[in-house]
Amino acid sequence: MPTVRSWIEDWLTAVTDLRHLLWFRVSTLQRRRPAAVALTVLVVVSVGSATVPAWWPERDPTTLDRLADVVPAYLVALVALTAAAAVASGGGRELLARDPAAVHPISPVTDHLGALVLAPLSAAWLLQTWGLLGITAFLTGPHPAQLVPRLALALAWIAAATALGQLAGWAVEWVRRGPGGVLAARTVIGLGVAGGALVGVLPVARDVALGGPAGAVAAALVGNGRASVATGALLVATALFVVLGGQAAVRVARRAPRDEGRIESRSYAARRAPRSAFSALVRTDRGSVWRSVPLRRGTFFLALAPGAATLVHPVPWATLVVLPGLVVSGCVLLFGVNVWCLDGRGLLWRETLPVSPGLPLAARAWVVAELLLGAALVTVGLAALGAGRPSGAEVVAVAAAIVVVTGQALSGGLRWSLESPYAVDLRSARATPAPPLAMVGYSVRLALVTTSTTMVLASLAEVGRADLVLLLATVLVGWSTVRLAGVRRRWLDPEQRAAVVAVVAA
Repeated sequence: MPTVRSWIEDWLTAVTDLRHLLWFRVSTLQRRRPAAVALTVLVVVSVGSATVPAWWPERDPTTLDRLADVVPAYLVALVALTAAAAVASGGGRELLARDPAAVHPISPVTDHLGALVLAPLSAAWLLQTWGLLGITAFLTGPHPAQLVPRLALALAWIAAATALGQLAGWAVEWVRRGPGGVLAARTVIGLGVAGGALVGVLPVARDVALGGPAGAVAAALVGNGRASVATGALLVATALFVVLGGQAAVRVARRAPRDEGRIESRSYAARRAPRSAFSALVRTDRGSVWRSVPLRRGTFFLALAPGAATLVHPVPWATLVVLPGLVVSGCVLLFGVNVWCLDGRGLLWRETLPVSPGLPLAARAWVVAELLLGAALVTVGLAALGAGRPSGAEVVAVAAAIVVVTGQALSGGLRWSLESPYAVDLRSARATPAPPLAMVGYSVRLALVTTSTTMVLASLAEVGRADLVLLLATVLVGWSTVRLAGVRRRWLDPEQRAAVVAVVAA
């Protein structure tokens, strides 16, 4: 009688373990009410994006044709961004952190399924999904009999893209962990970026990229194909990608991570002493960010991915105004929502430094702000290459959007860092600064605030009201400044500060 476990038994065990891990995560959540509210808002917005555009009163044929032309590029961009996110995070996010997982029998397949479950819990994924559902509903119109199968097709494409991206993430991580893997992985990523640029430059390459599955699904979404057949094919492809991703995760687990070990074992030469205590703190915080694998990868991905997508399909300046909100809200989720997680136990040492209590907070806020601004500027710079010549109001709106959403993300992240600190180890390339359900709440709130703000600014710029753009930006920046002052006041309270230190340094 054979005694080797079958792969079916391994997958059934993985599904059972995944259910237990999800229950464990929900049971240990500190603030359940905000998470429940966030999930409710997520469901409401998802349902609204899939239904409200279908009954939109104004349906200009020119707008419909323009959106129909955009659908293939949007589908390709969704796959590219999903795959890039999984590659940047080393195979997807962790449902259970690396150190606790070391003492529990968590199989690589369970880890793979957990990463798939956590994939939608990001602002980029949510915005892309809401956008595709909204475009599908708007193109279909108020026809429920046609809307339901087309929305099912859109969701099937999203599922297939997520599973394919996860598979690509494991594959690149397997290469990265092999002999000479760091250079090989960077070469693969560079070739992918270069391929995206060629698609944006060469019409022949663009036709090839936008054809095939993306072209067939786009045709079905706009009513020129059978949605049911395409949906079935995508579901089969999703199941295949999930199984292959599980096998890839097993092979990745057999190799030791190289990036984490290389950074932790590297020697760093001493530099000239800084001129002030603030400069010393800023230098320390910058080093903590750029010497953390998930933060460095995530920053480069969020800064380059949206801009690279616009090289494939250029966007007008009115749409470009919305990009800073997407990039900034994603970057602040890297560590800005739990800003003291960079210190860990070192926060005890930081509290003993002979400086005023407000100085470490100011230095950390400075580092977060420059990271958010830098990522937004890189994205806007890449997107501007193919956006054409802007009007004065559009330039003002883009600049205002960068400043406004940076202030919103910074003030919100610092406030959450005080209200809900977490003890997190950011050495793993797949680590997150807060538990998954908490990240859901942060993602939804940031996505709604920054997206709505940039859309209002884009609308004002489209009608040429630069004066109203500046007025609104001044009000919003002022409100962010007030919130930052409130965060500083609370941080100066010794009891509040001690509570944060006790949690983060645990």
